[in-house]
Amino acid sequence: MVSSYRWVIVACGALMTCVAIGAMFSLAVFLQPMSAATGWSRTGISSAMTLDFLVMGAAGFGWGALSDRIGPRAVVLAGAVLLGLGLVLASGATSLFQFQLTYGLLVGLAVGAFFAPMIAAATDWFTDNRSLAVSLVSAGMGVAPMTISPFARWLISAYDWRTAMMVIGMLAWALLIPAGLLVRRAHAAKAAPAAPQAAAVEPAMSAMQAFRSPQFIVLALTFFLCCAAHSGPIFHMVSYAIGCGIAPLAAVSIYSLEGLSGLGGRLLLGLLADRFGAKPVLITGLMVQAVAIACYLFVSRLGEFYVLSLVFGTAYGGTMPLYAVLARESFGQRAMGTVFGAMTMASAIGMAFGPWAGGRIFDAFNSYMWLYLGASMVALGAVAVACAFSTRPQGRRLQVA
Repeated sequence: MVSSYRWVIVACGALMTCVAIGAMFSLAVFLQPMSAATGWSRTGISSAMTLDFLVMGAAGFGWGALSDRIGPRAVVLAGAVLLGLGLVLASGATSLFQFQLTYGLLVGLAVGAFFAPMIAAATDWFTDNRSLAVSLVSAGMGVAPMTISPFARWLISAYDWRTAMMVIGMLAWALLIPAGLLVRRAHAAKAAPAAPQAAAVEPAMSAMQAFRSPQFIVLALTFFLCCAAHSGPIFHMVSYAIGCGIAPLAAVSIYSLEGLSGLGGRLLLGLLADRFGAKPVLITGLMVQAVAIACYLFVSRLGEFYVLSLVFGTAYGGTMPLYAVLARESFGQRAMGTVFGAMTMASAIGMAFGPWAGGRIFDAFNSYMWLYLGASMVALGAVAVACAFSTRPQGRRLQVA
């Protein structure tokens, strides 16, 4: 019974990441109808998303630390309440500044409450199949563009943007609060048993010990570089494809295929990591990502874009959950929420940097060539840093958890 309940934790985590990330990223669907209905600039509306990324990253660190102290259930329940509240309040915003505060601050704060705490909870429940479990929790992010965004588009077409945003907020309450009540900590006596050899070397480091270790610095820097490398090419993909002569609707389908491939990549690389180890699979995925980004400079036909997007999406989507697995193996469960929350903050800064840098590059050169070339170099930097990673802290006696 206990062994099977860990999959309930995975299902709850996948649902939470799907609804939370889907609600936040649905702003892209709201952008045009909101601008037309209110007269607010698209730049002003879009700035709420930039604020979301920054707040989400900082909040993820705080929520992760809190989940280590009081458990994940209270944290995700607080996030569920805040997410619905942020969306409902944003739907009634009467000024752009009010919208930016409610959507950019409250939604970003809420979304940060799900990823790091639920990833930490999943690593606590699993000793075998840990990479797969973390990948499945993360897979909710890949499902989000195929569920929440189309639902938002249908609501906007049937009613208006305010009604649509309010309904999504109420749906977040209806789905996430019951799911949050199902979340609980794994107890050492009840969790699936680990092999005796693994238990003997299980680390149990405090957050400060982890932060001072070279393993944390290497993982956080790799996570930052990985996200900084792929966020710009992802965000500007549609514009780049249109500039290459691809029809706008077909260009959007390239973006959608990347997202779908990312979902498959999470599952594929999770299974491979359980079999071959997380580090070699991460390094391979990062290398494929670097090559794929550079190859975009040499494609111009729709079929070529589709093939490359399949490879690129699989690589960047599949690598994302592996950082949590390596963190768990290196630092143990004691401060997993805090440690992975800090790593998530580093990745969020990288995600926020890529789209901004891509826009600046295009404005300066009227071309995306330097974006893709530079992003590929950053991705290679991630490969080099990841190669320096060693799972176990050197020169430190590891304690038994």
